[in-house]
Amino acid sequence: MTSAPTTTSTPVAASSRRWWTLATVALAQLMVVLDATVVNIALPAAQADLGFSDGDRQWVVTAYSLAFGSLLLLGGRLSDLWGRKRTFIIGLIGFALASALAGAAPTFGVLVTGRALQGAFAALLAPTALAVLTTTFTIPKERARAFGVFGAIAGAGGAIGLLLGGFLTEQFNWRWNVYINVFIAAVAIVGAALFVRHVARTGPRPKLDLPGTILISGALFLLVYGFSNAETEGWDSPMTWGMLAASAVLLVAFVLWQRRAAHPLLPLPIVLDRNRGAAYLSVFIAGAGMFGIFLFVTYYLQTSLGYSPIQTGLAFLPMILMLVLAAQLSTNLFVPRFGPKVMVPIGMVIAATGMVILTHLDAQSTYVADVLAPLMILGFGMGSIMPASMQTATFGVERSFAGVASAMVNTSQQVGGSIGTALLNTLAATAATDYIASHTPPTEAVLADAAIHSYAVAYWWGAGLFAVGAVIAALLFRRRTDGPSIAAPRGEGSQTAPADDEPVIATGV
Repeated sequence: MTSAPTTTSTPVAASSRRWWTLATVALAQLMVVLDATVVNIALPAAQADLGFSDGDRQWVVTAYSLAFGSLLLLGGRLSDLWGRKRTFIIGLIGFALASALAGAAPTFGVLVTGRALQGAFAALLAPTALAVLTTTFTIPKERARAFGVFGAIAGAGGAIGLLLGGFLTEQFNWRWNVYINVFIAAVAIVGAALFVRHVARTGPRPKLDLPGTILISGALFLLVYGFSNAETEGWDSPMTWGMLAASAVLLVAFVLWQRRAAHPLLPLPIVLDRNRGAAYLSVFIAGAGMFGIFLFVTYYLQTSLGYSPIQTGLAFLPMILMLVLAAQLSTNLFVPRFGPKVMVPIGMVIAATGMVILTHLDAQSTYVADVLAPLMILGFGMGSIMPASMQTATFGVERSFAGVASAMVNTSQQVGGSIGTALLNTLAATAATDYIASHTPPTEAVLADAAIHSYAVAYWWGAGLFAVGAVIAALLFRRRTDGPSIAAPRGEGSQTAPADDEPVIATGV
């Protein structure tokens, strides 16, 4: 076993610096995650201000997710090549400038351009933030706490976005939903300059896998676009299936290329390792389920219970608090003792239980009696899934590939959210149509009941997703007595992580 690298600073100073680094990367991660939902509540006001059509409004959301999802692996690899600190600061500056452009947008086209640029810089920023965390915290106990905080933010960011979006839209105007990023980024830039450590590269500089970058970026773009198209145009659209088929072809070509590339963008052992594969799948399924929760509970609270945007955001606050509590309990107490093979499936089952309880909502339900409890249960479930999955997904990877391994976590969550939203929305829309057809005439009461019925169908399917996730996690994660995770092959100039970053919570070994 190799010893931990020595440092010239005192242990107290080094420890203090690490926690300030955590605060900085957590702030950046929060900005990236909440931006996927913070604009949703502001869309009606933005549409009224800029005068774009109902058909065009999806692009305000889709432009961000398309750029973000398709460029994540490239962003992660660039952080490996350019260095964590430099890439992190570039991502923050770019995200702030893109946010300022979107906030000041005089036309719909400028708004969409700003959102796409936000997504592009988020693809650079998100994996770099996780890679900084992975390479900064090497002491098992500290690593557990750090990933508990980071995992809680990754899980709760969407709900925080709804809360913040409602407040900013009602108290100021829709433009502040994107302007707020400028201030968050400014604080994070100062933090990065002061606390994120620059690590000098040793050995030859690795090269960028350009063919692999083009193949995977195209595949992810078509995949996210295909499911976004299914959400708006339906599953019978030739465009939907054409893009999904093209995405599958490019993904196969990417895998074949990675097997023979001299400098692979994503070394296949990173994703083929059982523990990391289970972690990526768990994040994927959790992302799919969570985005469905935000979508349909938001619609239910606003259309069925008549909540305002800010009331809707506040309604998710207990869920966020429960998620943070569960994340800390999980990473500091439960996962070190039981490992992810036990805790991630339990989290999936808890989340599925919350989904099932939500299926009982009707027009007479109230928030305190009927909505609050399942939201808190879902929060606890997500807090049990995300931190352990994210830490396991980045454990045991060569330092020179930490960025791209981290990017796979964000890719899993982003693609899972896109697929989950499209699938659940399609299933809900079909259920609403069938309900109306079987309850004639379509009175106002029938239409209201059809909407609630469609949400229940989505919750049942969401519960099914989490149930499948529980089975997959239980089968794939290694037992605590199994051997350690397999590290990725060494790239040129790579530096292996020190052996003392082998916490039980990361691998369950």
